[in-house]
Amino acid sequence: MRWISVWLFLVVLSAGTANAEEKISVGEVVVTATRHEEQAADVPASVTVITQKDIENSNALNIPDLLRTEPGVQVNDITGNRRTYTVDLGGFGETATLNTLVLVDGRRINEADLSGADWVDIPLDRVSRIEIIRGGRGSVLYGDNATGGVINIITKKGGKGLHAGADLAGGSYGTFKGGAYADGTAKDLSLHLSGNYLTSDGYRDNSKTESKDLGMHAAYYVKDFMKIDLSGGYHKDHSGLPGALKDSDFAAGLSRTATLYPNDFADTKDYYVAVNPEIYFLGDNVLRIDTSLRRRDFKSFSTGDWGNFLGDSNIKTTAISPHVVLKQNVGAAKNTLTVGADYQKTDEDVVNDSLFFGSRTIGNFDLKKEETGYYAHDEAAVTDNLRISAGYRRDRAAFSFTPSTPESVSMSKDSYTAGVNYTFFNRSYAYVSYSRSFRYPVLDELYSYFTNTVNTSLAPQSSDDYEIGIRHYFSEGFYANLNVFRLDTDDEIFFNPAAYTNENLDGKTRRDGVGVSFSADATSRLTIRGSYTFMSATIRGGAFDGKKVPNVPAHKATVDILCRVTKQATAILNGAYIGDRPFISDFSNDFSNQQGYLLLNAKFTYELKSLKGRSLKAFLDINNLTNKEYAEYGVIGGYPLEKAYYPSPKRNFLVGISMAL
Repeated sequence: MRWISVWLFLVVLSAGTANAEEKISVGEVVVTATRHEEQAADVPASVTVITQKDIENSNALNIPDLLRTEPGVQVNDITGNRRTYTVDLGGFGETATLNTLVLVDGRRINEADLSGADWVDIPLDRVSRIEIIRGGRGSVLYGDNATGGVINIITKKGGKGLHAGADLAGGSYGTFKGGAYADGTAKDLSLHLSGNYLTSDGYRDNSKTESKDLGMHAAYYVKDFMKIDLSGGYHKDHSGLPGALKDSDFAAGLSRTATLYPNDFADTKDYYVAVNPEIYFLGDNVLRIDTSLRRRDFKSFSTGDWGNFLGDSNIKTTAISPHVVLKQNVGAAKNTLTVGADYQKTDEDVVNDSLFFGSRTIGNFDLKKEETGYYAHDEAAVTDNLRISAGYRRDRAAFSFTPSTPESVSMSKDSYTAGVNYTFFNRSYAYVSYSRSFRYPVLDELYSYFTNTVNTSLAPQSSDDYEIGIRHYFSEGFYANLNVFRLDTDDEIFFNPAAYTNENLDGKTRRDGVGVSFSADATSRLTIRGSYTFMSATIRGGAFDGKKVPNVPAHKATVDILCRVTKQATAILNGAYIGDRPFISDFSNDFSNQQGYLLLNAKFTYELKSLKGRSLKAFLDINNLTNKEYAEYGVIGGYPLEKAYYPSPKRNFLVGISMAL
């Protein structure tokens, strides 16, 4: 109730300067929150839209790099070669990968196993914009994995006319990057094609990576009643896995760039095709049927004091998601009803060749997951300023395992959400919402490859998410956000290193947080953005009562400064402070915290444009300006247990050019 009072006070205070008859201007548009296009001001959640211009002005080489300075988003580059990332949207620490839903054009890319979402499958050059919806309301529309929030990566489509371009870049650690694209529109067909190549030796020994990507997005319009979207992608990479370095390794004289695992590697091959017909009927009503096929082949080799392990798996995923958007007035209220269903089938074939303490075993496994969900979500614009929304989902997942005892297990969950939005001055708005979300165990949390048994006691987790927030536009170029949230989770799934198994926590986890951010055009040449997030993530009750959730910092602050030095030259400085946090797996908080760090990056660009529309841009990226020695990711491991780190790169550079025709 205290939060409700604060919210109402802020609304009344800001509304005092408002003109009640002033019309709402067009603001940021999102599609993620309701599966149809709407203004961000109509979504009762903390929403961020990263535009193509924001991407061009960043020094990010990939999508996780781009997300680093977003409020409340924690990013870890584990290997230091921009290949293996975790992205935490809700303060889930080591299980962040399984509690953040990642979409590409609305297509789920979270896998049904522990690998989660592979962030390098979609090169940054293919991205048109990224939508971030924080909180658990995405569970109603998308189902599993959306507990902390949803990140929707929207790829480029063909533009008007014909366009082409290319870019080349090189820098520290033997990094080379190249890419090219072509797009255009002819009558009722638009098409965008792109290809990218990246290679880098990485900061550490055995962290070399090489990746190749191809992407396509086409849209065909059948007169004025139908559109067919066709997209596809291919990704292939080979990466070294340098592993962690323990305190005892540094004491023995190993450098930050060293590795104890010179032969460990991971190979990935991933490709997909998606066909999404969209039919318009009876005015603004829409029927959309999203279908996709995906196959991911993954092979990895790892070593340790115990021996070595070679895993070879392929995952085939088939998905179909029909839904209809009905826009009809109900009395004086404008009403939008979305009703749909999701079906996804995953089939994983695994071959494990392991050598444990001198004993070799070869195992063949067939794991399956079938998930079906039905949902309805309704929005009503009661007045020009007031909008209410609510939704419900019924979801069921069936798992099967061969060989196994038992052979199958099934579980089901309900999800629901309700929210209120109030627009009080031009584009300014406030919101309050509640959501019930869930996460199922993934295949290799349920199944033990060692005993060929299913952990039937492992239950899905449920979360209650309470959000209250406000975005106020002080002027056209200056706005600020405030978001206050509480996320209570029951039966949170975690890996217990003491028992060497996945379990449900016997206590409840509570995540209380406040996020503040702003963006201001200080002058016509200077833009400043910043944010601060406080999060208290603790366990209440059970064996870990009062302990902090591992790898969740209490404090995060970011800043972005963009200076347009001349019409052609731009200088950008961004920074992020990540506070202290417990090491991964340290649920009992027995060890001292992993140290916080301040990271500063800079980018300089110079652009030349010709009269014929051609442009040439040169850029210089400088990452880790202060040459800070730090580690984004740390774990408790080894025998006996001790602190171990994945050292992050020191100061490094990337220089390149891009041309658009």
